[in-house]
Parts: sequence; C-alpha cells; structure tokens
Amino acid sequence: MKYKELEKLIGIVETLRGENGCPWDKAQTHESLTPNMLEEAYEAVEAIKERKPEHLREELGDVLLQVVLHSQIASEEGDYDIENVARELNEKLIHRHPHIFGNDHADTPEEVLKKWDELKQEEKKERKSQMDGIPKTFPALMACQKISKRAIKVGFEWDKVETLKECIDSEYDEFFEAVRNNDKDSMEDEMGDIFFATVNLARWYNIDAEQALLRANDKFMKRFRKMEELAVKPLNEYSFEEYDQLWKQAKKELKK
Repeated sequence: MKYKELEKLIGIVETLRGENGCPWDKAQTHESLTPNMLEEAYEAVEAIKERKPEHLREELGDVLLQVVLHSQIASEEGDYDIENVARELNEKLIHRHPHIFGNDHADTPEEVLKKWDELKQEEKKERKSQMDGIPKTFPALMACQKISKRAIKVGFEWDKVETLKECIDSEYDEFFEAVRNNDKDSMEDEMGDIFFATVNLARWYNIDAEQALLRANDKFMKRFRKMEELAVKPLNEYSFEEYDQLWKQAKKELKK
C-alpha cells in the first residue's frame, strides 16, 4: 500500500493511548493539547521561512501527530475518528472545487477564491453576520486582518488610500490626546484603533500584516545582536546618542 506509513502512525498513536500505553499520551485531552497544536503550527511556519525541506518535513510530522492525537481522543469518546476527518475534508474539497470536479470554470486564483467564499457561505447558513465564525482564539493581528477582509466583502471600505491615511493620522492624534489627559483606558483604546487602521493600510496594498511584523521582529533582533557584538561597554551604559550611532553602525555592518 502506498500510504502504509500513515496507517502505521495511526496504529502507534492508538497504542500510545491504549491500556498499556504511555502515561503522558493517555493523560492528554483536546484542551491539554491546545498549546501543542499552536506551537507545532508556528514551528512549521518557521521551517517554511527557513526553506529547509528536511526541517519542514519534521515539523509537518509534528503537526500531523496533533491531528492524529485529537482524532484518536475523539474516537475514544465516540465522536469521530481519523477516517471521518478525512472523509469530511474530501467532501469539502470536492464541493469547493466545482471547476475541477464539476462543470464550473475558474481561470484565475481570484476567481477560485470568489467561488470558494460563495460556497462557504452556502455551507454556513447559520452565520447571520460577516463577523460570525472568526475564532476568538486567533492572535489579535490575524483576527484583525480577517475582520477587515470580511467587512470589505460587503463594501465597507475606504474610498481611497488618502482617506485611510487621514484615519490613521486622526487615531494618532486621539491617542496623544488621551496621553495628555493621562487616561490609561482611552490610551489603550486608541492604540488599538491605530493598530486596526494600520492593518487595513497593509491590506490595501496586499501586504500580510502578520508576515510584515514577523519580518520587522527578525530584522530588529539581527540588528540588536550585531549591536551587542559591536559594543565596547555594557549596553546599559550607553547614552541615547551613543546608542543611535551603534544602531547605525550595526545596520551598516549587516548590509555588507
């Protein structure tokens, strides 16, 4: 059989969860495994960014383990098993690709996504609002992007980017007004508005805000590490002016 290793994996997890299985595996629940699911997904994304196939292969295995573990737990509780998971996914993929498995036509990725959304809306008839179905467990930045995209699908969009820029500027003004009033609650509220408007600016230019911030984080860490290498005294002894020069030197060194 072509996929015998998949069947072997399912059997291994069943054994680990069995009567004479591993104490740790047997103790796990859907809830206890939640951090693991998130961690493995993020590590897989990191491996994709590294462009190292062997590392991605390993991390995809860890993600797959989470899927099999959750399916095994559900099977033991009489809810469903891995076969049901695969069957439902197969049915969904076939239904949402009528241009492949049916008589529809879609020649561009944009046309495919439009049809996908239409079919998804047909399937989720219980959703009454565009805001329904956005997981509360999403990281805030990811949720913000999803909320924004849902809103523009029904025309809730800035008329031009200049209007969006004015909105961002006004949010900064409102934040610093709250600062002047020493209103901590309003400061947090206005800072959230700044983030939300900025994410919309990223979306306007088809920039993934999550990836943009990850790149900024990575860039900052690289420059900071270079500063630590170049420093001739403890960093906490540097003045602002010395820090500024050291930062510029680090940027220059990294460009070589």
